[in-house]
Amino acid sequence: MEIFERARLDAYFSRIAARFTPEARPESFLITHLLPERPAFVRGVASVTDLRAVLPKPKSVHAEARRRIEADGHTCDRLTREMFSDVDCATRYIEARAAGRSIVLLDVGGYFAPAIEGLCDRFSGRILGVVEDTENGHRRYAGLDKLPCPVVSVARSPLKDPEDFLVGQSVVFSTEALMRSRADILHGRTALVIGFGKLGSSIARLLHAKGVRVTVYDTDPVRHTQALSQGFTVARDRASGLVDAELVLCATGSLSLRCDDFQWLRNGTYVATVTSSEDELELDGLPEVYERTRIGAHVTRYLTTGHYFYLLNGGNAVNFVHGAGVGPFIFLVQAEILAASAMLARGGLGPGMHEVGPADRAAIAVTWLDHFNR
Repeated sequence: MEIFERARLDAYFSRIAARFTPEARPESFLITHLLPERPAFVRGVASVTDLRAVLPKPKSVHAEARRRIEADGHTCDRLTREMFSDVDCATRYIEARAAGRSIVLLDVGGYFAPAIEGLCDRFSGRILGVVEDTENGHRRYAGLDKLPCPVVSVARSPLKDPEDFLVGQSVVFSTEALMRSRADILHGRTALVIGFGKLGSSIARLLHAKGVRVTVYDTDPVRHTQALSQGFTVARDRASGLVDAELVLCATGSLSLRCDDFQWLRNGTYVATVTSSEDELELDGLPEVYERTRIGAHVTRYLTTGHYFYLLNGGNAVNFVHGAGVGPFIFLVQAEILAASAMLARGGLGPGMHEVGPADRAAIAVTWLDHFNR
Protein backbone atom coordinates (compact mmCIF):
# COMPACT_ATOMS: atom_id res chain seq x y z
CA MET A 1 0.00 0.00 0.00
CA GLU A 2 1.10 3.58 -0.67
CA ILE A 3 1.81 5.87 2.29
CA PHE A 4 -1.27 8.03 1.63
CA GLU A 5 -3.46 4.89 1.44
CA ARG A 6 -2.17 3.72 4.81
CA ALA A 7 -2.80 7.16 6.27
CA ARG A 8 -6.39 7.18 5.02
CA LEU A 9 -6.97 3.67 6.36
CA ASP A 10 -5.53 4.55 9.77
CA ALA A 11 -7.74 7.65 9.88
CA TYR A 12 -10.80 5.53 9.06
CA PHE A 13 -10.11 3.01 11.82
CA SER A 14 -9.36 5.83 14.27
CA ARG A 15 -12.85 7.23 13.65
CA ILE A 16 -14.41 3.78 13.98
CA ALA A 17 -12.50 3.11 17.20
CA ALA A 18 -13.47 6.51 18.63
CA ARG A 19 -17.13 5.61 18.14
CA PHE A 20 -17.00 2.08 19.52
CA THR A 21 -14.24 1.93 22.16
CA PRO A 22 -15.95 0.85 25.41
CA GLU A 23 -15.33 2.49 28.80
CA ALA A 24 -13.62 -0.67 30.07
CA ARG A 25 -11.54 -2.31 27.35
CA PRO A 26 -11.49 -6.12 27.47
CA GLU A 27 -8.55 -8.28 26.48
CA SER A 28 -8.81 -9.96 23.08
CA PHE A 29 -7.39 -12.73 20.92
CA LEU A 30 -7.60 -12.15 17.17
CA ILE A 31 -7.68 -14.85 14.50
CA THR A 32 -7.27 -13.27 11.07
CA HIS A 33 -5.89 -13.60 7.57
CA LEU A 34 -2.66 -11.59 7.51
CA LEU A 35 -3.13 -9.87 4.16
CA PRO A 36 -1.22 -6.72 3.17
CA GLU A 37 -3.87 -4.27 4.38
CA ARG A 38 -4.47 -6.08 7.70
CA PRO A 39 -2.09 -4.13 10.04
CA ALA A 40 -4.50 -1.17 10.09
CA PHE A 41 -7.34 -3.45 11.19
CA VAL A 42 -5.12 -4.99 13.88
CA ARG A 43 -4.37 -1.50 15.17
CA GLY A 44 -8.11 -0.86 15.24
CA VAL A 45 -8.68 -4.00 17.29
CA ALA A 46 -5.90 -2.88 19.64
CA SER A 47 -7.68 0.46 20.09
CA VAL A 48 -11.02 -1.07 21.06
CA THR A 49 -9.52 -3.94 23.10
CA ASP A 50 -6.26 -4.83 24.82
CA LEU A 51 -4.95 -7.21 22.16
CA ARG A 52 -3.14 -10.14 23.79
CA ALA A 53 -2.21 -12.08 20.64
CA VAL A 54 -2.75 -12.25 16.90
CA LEU A 55 -3.25 -15.76 15.52
CA PRO A 56 -2.69 -15.63 11.75
CA LYS A 57 -4.51 -18.22 9.66
CA PRO A 58 -1.56 -20.36 8.57
CA LYS A 59 -2.11 -20.42 4.81
CA SER A 60 -2.71 -16.70 4.36
CA VAL A 61 0.25 -14.95 5.99
CA HIS A 62 1.84 -12.02 4.19
CA ALA A 63 5.38 -11.68 5.54
CA GLU A 64 5.49 -7.88 5.43
CA ALA A 65 2.10 -7.59 7.15
CA ARG A 66 3.31 -9.85 9.95
CA ARG A 67 6.52 -7.84 10.29
CA ARG A 68 4.55 -4.59 10.61
CA ILE A 69 2.19 -6.06 13.18
CA GLU A 70 5.06 -7.33 15.29
CA ALA A 71 6.83 -3.96 14.90
CA ASP A 72 3.71 -2.39 16.46
CA GLY A 73 4.41 -4.54 19.53
CA HIS A 74 1.80 -7.26 19.00
CA THR A 75 2.50 -10.94 19.54
CA CYS A 76 1.82 -13.33 16.67
CA ASP A 77 1.27 -16.92 17.80
CA ARG A 78 1.06 -20.04 15.64
CA LEU A 79 -2.51 -21.16 14.93
CA THR A 80 -3.72 -24.72 14.35
CA ARG A 81 -7.14 -26.35 14.50
CA GLU A 82 -5.79 -28.71 17.16
CA MET A 83 -4.92 -25.74 19.36
CA PHE A 84 -8.58 -25.20 20.24
CA SER A 85 -10.05 -28.64 19.59
CA ASP A 86 -8.82 -29.80 23.01
CA VAL A 87 -10.23 -27.91 26.00
CA ASP A 88 -7.15 -28.45 28.17
CA CYS A 89 -4.84 -27.14 25.44
CA ALA A 90 -7.09 -24.16 24.74
CA THR A 91 -7.39 -23.28 28.42
CA ARG A 92 -3.63 -23.47 28.98
CA TYR A 93 -3.03 -21.14 26.06
CA ILE A 94 -5.60 -18.51 27.12
CA GLU A 95 -4.44 -18.70 30.75
CA ALA A 96 -0.82 -18.12 29.71
CA ARG A 97 -1.74 -14.93 27.87
CA ALA A 98 -4.63 -13.44 29.88
CA ALA A 99 -5.16 -15.20 33.23
CA GLY A 100 -7.96 -13.72 35.28
CA ARG A 101 -8.96 -11.15 32.64
CA SER A 102 -12.19 -10.46 30.77
CA ILE A 103 -11.62 -11.44 27.15
CA VAL A 104 -13.24 -11.31 23.72
CA LEU A 105 -12.40 -13.96 21.13
CA LEU A 106 -12.33 -12.68 17.52
CA ASP A 107 -12.78 -15.66 15.25
CA VAL A 108 -12.63 -16.53 11.54
CA GLY A 109 -14.10 -19.94 10.79
CA GLY A 110 -15.15 -21.25 14.19
CA TYR A 111 -11.70 -22.10 15.56
CA PHE A 112 -12.79 -21.50 19.16
CA ALA A 113 -16.09 -23.38 18.80
CA PRO A 114 -14.94 -26.88 19.88
CA ALA A 115 -13.51 -25.56 23.16
CA ILE A 116 -15.82 -22.65 23.93
CA GLU A 117 -17.95 -24.42 26.54
CA GLY A 118 -14.91 -25.73 28.39
CA LEU A 119 -13.16 -22.36 28.17
CA CYS A 120 -16.14 -20.57 29.70
CA ASP A 121 -16.24 -23.14 32.49
CA ARG A 122 -12.51 -23.44 33.28
CA PHE A 123 -10.90 -20.11 32.46
CA SER A 124 -9.83 -18.16 35.56
CA GLY A 125 -11.14 -14.94 34.06
CA ARG A 126 -14.32 -14.37 32.06
CA ILE A 127 -15.08 -15.09 28.42
CA LEU A 128 -17.25 -12.13 27.42
CA GLY A 129 -18.09 -13.75 24.09
CA VAL A 130 -17.03 -14.43 20.52
CA VAL A 131 -17.15 -12.35 17.35
CA GLU A 132 -17.40 -14.57 14.24
CA ASP A 133 -16.64 -13.35 10.73
CA THR A 134 -17.59 -16.21 8.39
CA GLU A 135 -20.64 -18.25 7.42
CA ASN A 136 -18.70 -21.44 8.10
CA GLY A 137 -17.92 -20.28 11.63
CA HIS A 138 -21.46 -18.98 12.14
CA ARG A 139 -22.81 -22.45 11.44
CA ARG A 140 -20.29 -24.06 13.78
CA TYR A 141 -21.39 -21.91 16.70
CA ALA A 142 -25.10 -22.07 15.86
CA GLY A 143 -24.81 -25.87 15.63
CA LEU A 144 -23.56 -26.30 19.20
CA ASP A 145 -26.08 -27.85 21.57
CA LYS A 146 -25.69 -25.01 24.02
CA LEU A 147 -23.80 -21.76 23.69
CA PRO A 148 -22.27 -20.77 27.04
CA CYS A 149 -21.70 -17.14 26.03
CA PRO A 150 -22.88 -14.61 23.45
CA VAL A 151 -21.62 -14.96 19.89
CA VAL A 152 -21.94 -11.84 17.75
CA SER A 153 -21.82 -12.90 14.10
CA VAL A 154 -21.12 -10.51 11.24
CA ALA A 155 -21.29 -13.35 8.69
CA ARG A 156 -24.81 -12.48 7.56
CA SER A 157 -24.55 -8.72 7.85
CA PRO A 158 -25.61 -6.59 4.86
CA LEU A 159 -22.23 -4.88 5.21
CA LYS A 160 -20.65 -8.20 4.22
CA ASP A 161 -22.61 -8.54 0.96
CA PRO A 162 -20.13 -6.46 -1.10
CA GLU A 163 -17.24 -8.56 0.23
CA ASP A 164 -18.99 -11.82 -0.64
CA PHE A 165 -19.69 -10.69 -4.20
CA LEU A 166 -16.12 -9.47 -4.71
CA VAL A 167 -14.63 -12.62 -3.18
CA GLY A 168 -16.61 -14.53 -5.81
CA GLN A 169 -14.99 -12.36 -8.46
CA SER A 170 -11.52 -13.00 -7.05
CA VAL A 171 -12.16 -16.76 -6.96
CA VAL A 172 -13.16 -16.81 -10.63
CA PHE A 173 -10.23 -14.55 -11.56
CA SER A 174 -7.66 -16.77 -9.82
CA THR A 175 -9.18 -19.97 -11.16
CA GLU A 176 -9.02 -18.66 -14.71
CA ALA A 177 -5.48 -17.32 -14.24
CA LEU A 178 -4.21 -20.71 -13.07
CA MET A 179 -5.98 -22.48 -15.92
CA ARG A 180 -4.46 -20.00 -18.40
CA SER A 181 -1.03 -20.81 -16.98
CA ARG A 182 -1.60 -24.21 -18.61
CA ALA A 183 -3.00 -22.68 -21.83
CA ASP A 184 -6.56 -23.58 -20.80
CA ILE A 185 -9.50 -21.18 -20.63
CA LEU A 186 -12.87 -21.06 -18.92
CA HIS A 187 -14.97 -20.30 -21.97
CA GLY A 188 -17.01 -23.23 -23.24
CA ARG A 189 -16.34 -25.45 -20.24
CA THR A 190 -18.86 -27.10 -17.95
CA ALA A 191 -18.59 -26.30 -14.26
CA LEU A 192 -20.10 -27.64 -11.06
CA VAL A 193 -20.47 -25.16 -8.20
CA ILE A 194 -20.95 -27.02 -4.91
CA GLY A 195 -22.77 -24.75 -2.48
CA PHE A 196 -25.19 -22.01 -3.56
CA GLY A 197 -24.90 -19.59 -0.67
CA LYS A 198 -23.80 -15.99 -1.11
CA LEU A 199 -20.34 -16.97 -2.38
CA GLY A 200 -21.46 -19.91 -4.49
CA SER A 201 -24.24 -17.97 -6.18
CA SER A 202 -21.82 -15.12 -6.95
CA ILE A 203 -19.33 -17.58 -8.46
CA ALA A 204 -22.03 -19.28 -10.53
CA ARG A 205 -23.23 -15.97 -12.02
CA LEU A 206 -19.69 -14.83 -12.83
CA LEU A 207 -18.81 -18.14 -14.48
CA HIS A 208 -21.98 -17.96 -16.57
CA ALA A 209 -21.01 -14.45 -17.71
CA LYS A 210 -17.72 -15.91 -18.95
CA GLY A 211 -19.41 -18.46 -21.19
CA VAL A 212 -19.26 -21.38 -18.78
CA ARG A 213 -22.15 -23.85 -18.58
CA VAL A 214 -22.87 -23.98 -14.85
CA THR A 215 -24.51 -26.72 -12.80
CA VAL A 216 -25.20 -26.23 -9.10
CA TYR A 217 -25.33 -28.76 -6.30
CA ASP A 218 -26.41 -27.93 -2.75
CA THR A 219 -27.79 -30.08 0.05
CA ASP A 220 -30.45 -27.43 0.75
CA PRO A 221 -33.51 -27.91 -1.52
CA VAL A 222 -34.45 -24.24 -1.05
CA ARG A 223 -31.16 -23.21 -2.63
CA HIS A 224 -31.86 -25.61 -5.49
CA THR A 225 -35.05 -23.70 -6.22
CA GLN A 226 -33.11 -20.43 -6.10
CA ALA A 227 -30.52 -21.78 -8.53
CA LEU A 228 -33.22 -22.96 -10.93
CA SER A 229 -34.95 -19.57 -10.79
CA GLN A 230 -31.66 -17.93 -11.86
CA GLY A 231 -31.34 -20.21 -14.89
CA PHE A 232 -28.80 -22.74 -13.62
CA THR A 233 -28.99 -26.49 -14.03
CA VAL A 234 -29.28 -28.35 -10.73
CA ALA A 235 -27.63 -31.73 -10.14
CA ARG A 236 -29.85 -34.34 -8.52
CA ASP A 237 -26.86 -35.56 -6.51
CA ARG A 238 -23.16 -34.79 -6.15
CA ALA A 239 -21.95 -37.71 -8.27
CA SER A 240 -24.07 -36.81 -11.31
CA GLY A 241 -22.83 -33.24 -11.14
CA LEU A 242 -19.20 -34.32 -10.94
CA VAL A 243 -19.44 -36.70 -13.90
CA ASP A 244 -20.26 -33.86 -16.31
CA ALA A 245 -17.96 -31.17 -14.89
CA GLU A 246 -14.65 -29.96 -16.28
CA LEU A 247 -14.26 -27.50 -13.41
CA VAL A 248 -15.43 -28.01 -9.81
CA LEU A 249 -15.60 -25.06 -7.43
CA CYS A 250 -16.32 -25.91 -3.79
CA ALA A 251 -18.07 -23.11 -1.90
CA THR A 252 -19.76 -24.74 1.09
CA GLY A 253 -17.36 -23.77 3.89
CA SER A 254 -17.62 -27.38 5.03
CA LEU A 255 -16.82 -30.77 3.50
CA SER A 256 -17.64 -30.63 -0.22
CA LEU A 257 -15.77 -33.63 -1.64
CA ARG A 258 -15.16 -36.86 0.24
CA CYS A 259 -12.42 -39.21 -0.91
CA ASP A 260 -14.97 -41.43 -2.68
CA ASP A 261 -16.23 -38.47 -4.73
CA PHE A 262 -12.99 -37.92 -6.63
CA GLN A 263 -13.49 -41.09 -8.66
CA TRP A 264 -16.38 -39.38 -10.50
CA LEU A 265 -14.21 -36.56 -11.83
CA ARG A 266 -13.60 -36.48 -15.56
CA ASN A 267 -9.99 -36.70 -16.69
CA GLY A 268 -8.43 -33.25 -16.70
CA THR A 269 -10.99 -31.65 -14.39
CA TYR A 270 -9.81 -28.67 -12.33
CA VAL A 271 -10.81 -28.57 -8.63
CA ALA A 272 -10.70 -25.36 -6.58
CA THR A 273 -12.11 -24.17 -3.25
CA VAL A 274 -13.03 -20.88 -1.62
CA THR A 275 -11.87 -21.81 1.90
CA SER A 276 -9.21 -24.29 3.01
CA SER A 277 -8.49 -27.87 2.04
CA GLU A 278 -9.06 -29.04 5.59
CA ASP A 279 -12.63 -27.71 5.43
CA GLU A 280 -13.68 -28.53 1.87
CA LEU A 281 -11.74 -31.59 0.69
CA GLU A 282 -11.03 -35.04 2.12
CA LEU A 283 -7.64 -35.28 0.43
CA ASP A 284 -6.00 -37.42 3.10
CA GLY A 285 -8.41 -40.23 2.30
CA LEU A 286 -7.40 -40.46 -1.35
CA PRO A 287 -5.63 -43.72 -2.17
CA GLU A 288 -1.85 -43.63 -2.20
CA VAL A 289 -1.98 -44.91 -5.77
CA TYR A 290 -2.54 -41.28 -6.82
CA GLU A 291 0.77 -39.77 -7.85
CA ARG A 292 0.89 -36.11 -6.88
CA THR A 293 2.99 -33.91 -9.18
CA ARG A 294 3.43 -30.13 -9.12
CA ILE A 295 3.05 -29.05 -12.74
CA GLY A 296 2.92 -25.35 -12.05
CA ALA A 297 3.41 -22.88 -9.20
CA HIS A 298 -0.10 -23.55 -7.88
CA VAL A 299 -1.32 -26.56 -9.88
CA THR A 300 -0.97 -30.17 -8.71
CA ARG A 301 -1.82 -33.15 -10.92
CA TYR A 302 -3.32 -36.21 -9.21
CA LEU A 303 -2.64 -39.21 -11.46
CA THR A 304 -3.37 -42.90 -11.26
CA THR A 305 -3.94 -45.54 -13.92
CA GLY A 306 -6.57 -44.21 -16.31
CA HIS A 307 -7.54 -41.22 -14.15
CA TYR A 308 -6.17 -37.73 -13.43
CA PHE A 309 -7.37 -34.34 -12.25
CA TYR A 310 -5.82 -30.99 -11.31
CA LEU A 311 -6.00 -29.41 -7.85
CA LEU A 312 -5.51 -25.64 -7.66
CA ASN A 313 -3.49 -24.04 -4.83
CA GLY A 314 -3.17 -27.30 -2.95
CA GLY A 315 -6.90 -27.28 -2.23
CA ASN A 316 -6.69 -24.05 -0.26
CA ALA A 317 -8.63 -20.89 -1.13
CA VAL A 318 -7.71 -20.33 -4.77
CA ASN A 319 -8.11 -16.55 -4.60
CA PHE A 320 -5.29 -16.27 -2.05
CA VAL A 321 -2.87 -17.01 -4.89
CA HIS A 322 -3.44 -13.41 -6.02
CA GLY A 323 -3.97 -11.78 -2.64
CA ALA A 324 -7.75 -12.31 -2.35
CA GLY A 325 -8.22 -8.57 -2.61
CA VAL A 326 -11.71 -7.08 -2.47
CA GLY A 327 -10.61 -3.46 -2.26
CA PRO A 328 -11.80 -1.16 0.54
CA PHE A 329 -15.10 -3.04 0.96
CA ILE A 330 -13.39 -5.38 3.44
CA PHE A 331 -13.11 -2.43 5.83
CA LEU A 332 -16.89 -2.37 6.26
CA VAL A 333 -16.84 -5.82 7.83
CA GLN A 334 -13.72 -5.11 9.86
CA ALA A 335 -15.39 -2.03 11.34
CA GLU A 336 -18.41 -4.12 12.25
CA ILE A 337 -16.09 -6.55 14.05
CA LEU A 338 -14.91 -3.62 16.19
CA ALA A 339 -18.53 -2.67 16.88
CA ALA A 340 -19.30 -6.27 17.86
CA SER A 341 -16.32 -6.31 20.23
CA ALA A 342 -17.68 -3.20 21.94
CA MET A 343 -21.11 -4.84 22.27
CA LEU A 344 -19.54 -7.75 24.14
CA ALA A 345 -17.47 -5.42 26.33
CA ARG A 346 -20.56 -3.46 27.38
CA GLY A 347 -22.29 -6.66 28.49
CA GLY A 348 -25.99 -7.32 28.67
CA LEU A 349 -26.06 -10.02 25.99
CA GLY A 350 -27.19 -13.48 26.96
CA PRO A 351 -25.74 -16.72 25.64
CA GLY A 352 -26.72 -17.31 22.01
CA MET A 353 -26.29 -15.80 18.56
CA HIS A 354 -26.45 -12.00 18.17
CA GLU A 355 -25.75 -9.38 15.53
CA VAL A 356 -24.79 -5.72 15.37
CA GLY A 357 -27.77 -3.37 15.26
CA PRO A 358 -28.84 -1.36 12.19
CA ALA A 359 -27.92 2.01 13.73
CA ASP A 360 -24.30 0.95 14.23
CA ARG A 361 -24.17 -0.55 10.74
CA ALA A 362 -25.47 2.69 9.26
CA ALA A 363 -22.87 4.70 11.17
CA ILE A 364 -20.13 2.43 9.83
CA ALA A 365 -21.43 2.84 6.29
CA VAL A 366 -21.50 6.65 6.61
CA THR A 367 -17.91 6.70 7.89
CA TRP A 368 -16.78 4.34 5.15
CA LEU A 369 -18.43 6.43 2.44
CA ASP A 370 -16.72 9.52 3.79
CA HIS A 371 -13.30 7.89 3.47
CA PHE A 372 -13.56 5.63 0.44
CA ASN A 373 -16.35 6.82 -1.87
CA ARG A 374 -14.19 8.82 -4.26
